[in-house]
Amino acid sequence: MRLLDKYILKAFVGPFLFGVFAFTSIFIGTGTLFRIAQYITEYGAPLLLVMKAFVLALPSIVILTFPMSVLLASLMTFSRLSSTSEIVVMRAGGLSFLRLAMPVYIIALIISIGAVAFNEFVVPRTNNMYQTIVREQIMKNASPQTQNHIVLKTMNGNDLGTLMYAKSYNAETKQLSMITVQQFGEGGKLQQVENADTAIWNGQYWVMQNGIIYDISAGDGVERTMKFKEQSLPIKSAPKDIQQDQRKPEELTIKELRHQIKAYKAAYTNANKLEMEMYQRFTIPLASFVFALVGAPLGLQKQRSSSSIGFGISILIIFIYYGVMTFAGALGKGGALPTVFAALIPDTLGVIAGLYLNWRVSK
Repeated sequence: MRLLDKYILKAFVGPFLFGVFAFTSIFIGTGTLFRIAQYITEYGAPLLLVMKAFVLALPSIVILTFPMSVLLASLMTFSRLSSTSEIVVMRAGGLSFLRLAMPVYIIALIISIGAVAFNEFVVPRTNNMYQTIVREQIMKNASPQTQNHIVLKTMNGNDLGTLMYAKSYNAETKQLSMITVQQFGEGGKLQQVENADTAIWNGQYWVMQNGIIYDISAGDGVERTMKFKEQSLPIKSAPKDIQQDQRKPEELTIKELRHQIKAYKAAYTNANKLEMEMYQRFTIPLASFVFALVGAPLGLQKQRSSSSIGFGISILIIFIYYGVMTFAGALGKGGALPTVFAALIPDTLGVIAGLYLNWRVSK
């Protein structure tokens, strides 16, 4: 790494860390602290338990602040270099703007890739731990009597064994309604599908009623069907396990989201919300690289001599980006746009804007 690259990266790191701290504080102050105070005042939760929940809530917040912080850091880094005329000297030495910005773009790409991994391996686990504490220790198992869109599964090693979807579950009557069960063989190949109106817990296992079995294990388009009045459900989860196992989309890994989507589609249920969540696990972290493409050339403008102006411009760009993301996400969840296209819209527009700005300052 050349000395100049180290110098630019050193100028980038300080504003980036400041941005992570500043934007995280904003998120905490506008939402998280209110919920924490509510747990203490309304539920009488002990302070130590509340502090544990607070720490577990941080990863889901920090992952959102990475792109914002990269934008602020890249903008302020080149703003300072421009205001002190250092950038003029560097370019007079024969270095193009793209070469000067390359270390920032590389570190932003590394941050994006790291954020994708963080969003997959850390955030879902901490979100689940947070929700478990809130549900089981703070709210004292205040589970709803009726739950919708129940998904349960069994695994054969790393392969999916059984995948069950139920439209609703009534905890009072211990009854599942509108059930679809998919059974898979070796290599995750679908072998059998079972549909039933209801399944009732008899104290030991679930009994499906008034259903039909589609056996497609023979392959080559051969399908055998059989109707039944009663059939045991190939899922061993007890009623209390069903209530505890149901997790929100933000508590699921990408692999688990794919299983949920497969279960929803097998039951002809709208899975757009889950698909948007899955695609945004990639597009939101990758916004760090997109924001670097936008922020670096913007920092070269002559009027960018004040850090407060740079911070204000960052807020404006962030507002536009997340506004577009929210609007496109609503279109995707509503079915007006394909979910993958809706998820890609904000980053695609950001890349186009960034490439244009880079081209303009490179002339």
